[in-house]
Amino acid sequence: MYVCMCHAVTEDQVKRAIDAGADTPRQIAKGCKAGTDCGSCVRRIQALLGEHGARPCPTARLAAKLGLSDPGAESEDSEPVPAPAPAPVAALRVA
Repeated sequence: MYVCMCHAVTEDQVKRAIDAGADTPRQIAKGCKAGTDCGSCVRRIQALLGEHGARPCPTARLAAKLGLSDPGAESEDSEPVPAPAPAPVAALRVA
């Protein structure tokens, strides 16, 4: 499957770069230019890096640092967090 359409880079190419020692999107880009044009593939590259034990996505690091749980990793005994109540809306007066 293609990861980067701009430069026709496949997942296999990215995985080979990771196996060769690349551990950041920038290092991947040096080898195959993935992520250097429109940038829409950078999140997928970050995910592949995280899946293969390299540096995880910055958002995942921030969530872990803040103690936020992964939405897909809720345990059975955890209670759902209620959604915040909507802010009251003032009535409009028509003159």
